[in-house]
Amino acid sequence: MVCIHYLCANLKELRKRIMIDPIIKTIDLGDGRTITLETGKLAKQADGSVVLRMGSTMMLATVCAAKNAVPGTDFMPLQVEYKEKFSAFGRFPGGFTKREGRTSDYEILTCRLVDRVLRPLFPDDYHAEVFVNILLFSTDGKDLPDALAGLAASAALAVSDIPFNGPISEVRVARVEGEFIINPTADQLEKADMDIMVGATYENIMMVEGEFDEVSEADMLDAIKVAHEAIKQQCIAQKELSELVGKTVKRTYSHEENDEELRQDVKAKCYDKVYAIAKSGMGKHERSEAFEAIVEEYKTQYTEEELTEKAPLIAKYYHDVEKEAMRRCILDEGIRLDGRKTTEIRPIWSEVDCLAGPHGASIFTRGETQSLSTVTLGTKLDEKIVDDVICHDKARFLLHYNFPPFSTGEARPQRGVGRREVGHGNLAHRALKRMIPENYPYVIRIVSDILESNGSSSMATVCAGTLALMDAGVAIRKPVSGIAMGLISENKGQNFAVLSDILGDEDHLGDMDFKVTGTKDGITATQMDIKVDGLSYEILEKALNQAKEGRMHILGKILETMPEPRADLKAHAPRIEVIIIPKDFIGAVIGPGGKIIQGMQEETGTVITIEEIDGYGRVEVSANNKTSIDAALAKIKGIVTIPEVGEVYEGKVRSIMPYGAFVEFLPGKDGLLHISEIDWKRLETVESADIKEGDIIEVKLIDIDPKTGKFKLSRKVLLPRPPRENRD
Repeated sequence: MVCIHYLCANLKELRKRIMIDPIIKTIDLGDGRTITLETGKLAKQADGSVVLRMGSTMMLATVCAAKNAVPGTDFMPLQVEYKEKFSAFGRFPGGFTKREGRTSDYEILTCRLVDRVLRPLFPDDYHAEVFVNILLFSTDGKDLPDALAGLAASAALAVSDIPFNGPISEVRVARVEGEFIINPTADQLEKADMDIMVGATYENIMMVEGEFDEVSEADMLDAIKVAHEAIKQQCIAQKELSELVGKTVKRTYSHEENDEELRQDVKAKCYDKVYAIAKSGMGKHERSEAFEAIVEEYKTQYTEEELTEKAPLIAKYYHDVEKEAMRRCILDEGIRLDGRKTTEIRPIWSEVDCLAGPHGASIFTRGETQSLSTVTLGTKLDEKIVDDVICHDKARFLLHYNFPPFSTGEARPQRGVGRREVGHGNLAHRALKRMIPENYPYVIRIVSDILESNGSSSMATVCAGTLALMDAGVAIRKPVSGIAMGLISENKGQNFAVLSDILGDEDHLGDMDFKVTGTKDGITATQMDIKVDGLSYEILEKALNQAKEGRMHILGKILETMPEPRADLKAHAPRIEVIIIPKDFIGAVIGPGGKIIQGMQEETGTVITIEEIDGYGRVEVSANNKTSIDAALAKIKGIVTIPEVGEVYEGKVRSIMPYGAFVEFLPGKDGLLHISEIDWKRLETVESADIKEGDIIEVKLIDIDPKTGKFKLSRKVLLPRPPRENRD
């Protein structure tokens, strides 16, 4: 008996050790919805793990960091992964394996949203590998998980001992009927004219990305402010969670060995030379070679043995010299690396109709950035099937962006599509998609191949895409242009310069990369990454207004090349006609086993697709010539036409019988032309009337049997009636 009590006591103690009560923090969104952050129950061996719940949505975020940095690492080796389980939505994955496989574009874009906010907030001297994993385990498709992933990841960092200058959070803001909504549902988002994702700390905006239906700069700024207020509450909740867990003190580390004497020597001997080149206005490659020559000259004072130890530090300190010289040039003298003023746009040239094969093509070149974009028009059969966990749909407007290494002069192979290509292509897609005409019959694919790059190839893609669409004869609502803005600031924004149309080096060495696209009437998309603290709304407003001026200038250059879309498609483009038919006739058009629709396609040389939409049948007929389309449409209209007694039809003799002929007077509808209805005179045989199979004759529908639905035709009533004495 004593042994049993002892065993029970030990089991209770063991259970306490295993089943630690979780720590939970609740965030009230103010509209009846809440977000809960829970730690201490799942994935306890990770450095930090948090379960986030909102309604039926549940995701687990974990973070693990190496104890030490890999020797020689001088950057932040952060890896963010976001994965959705198909079981989260009660679905099986597609494909033969029925298992989650390659990361979807949606998952990649969500990874990028989180990465871009977290990365700048790790300490500059922290170089240990950090892995953030976010797994979606449950969803009902109403609350969109991409707006919650950043909060979950930051909360996992908050309950860990990993050094991080957060917390951060991300929220989506939508404007529906003039009202801003934080983290809207999927249904609300469909009605919104603004969909913007904002990432921020309690103090500062760090990231903005979204799409708009031609909104003003002031409206966009208001949306950012609304988002930031919601983010502040979520940051407070994370700090409180961190205190409850007891992880306010972070781990110590030493990932850098510096030589201050060497740092000062590099600056003293190189700064003036670098500054002179920075303000010389050289081209990209000439400037790069000049900068490299300076550091190579500096290295000559050391032996090969000394350089083995000092070379990495020299490279690091020289990079800092380049950065400071470029920034001082701009802040003190208003001179940029290529000699432009802060508001000046690089020279632009463009052309259209530059390729014979595609249905539309253009080249857009701005400075040393160049995009060759093509448009291909297709039919319903070319639609992209989207089979993500939540989204199961078809896409009719596609934009693919390619960034080959030769565009920057790099000698390396191109290994498939990376996250950068997916992200840049998505931004250009969002910029243009609202300009595609509603219910446009064609599936559209834009491909942007970047041939040169020195600053914002995604914005060049938007401009080239606009021109290629117009060259293809797509009647877009309005042309769209895009521009990338930069920022150089110091003293927490007390002294700053906003740069229009930034170079690659100005992006790399500057404090902001802010891309804005739009029409003459408003913004259609944006993407902003901030690399410093202290970006005020005053600076944001100035950047937006300066971006508008730049967009209008670039738009003017686009319109000089092509002021409006072509009036018609090019001769080799497919032609598509769409007709709507009653739902009841869909089966008749398709026929048993597809016999009717396949026969029409074979006879007319067309491609015919049909689908049910809103209780009607949408029939799409495509071919390379109008004659074929007209022939197919005539057949379809014949099928869906309800035969009327008294109407005259042109029919084809299908078969000859002793008692008459069967005539197909409408597609799929045969009627009996009795021998007595062929001619006014008496006929012994049908053949004596010179009628044979395959003949096209005119007939009149004279009766429909109410019981059988059979059709009775007459040919003689269409012939002149002879005198009675001549009828025999």
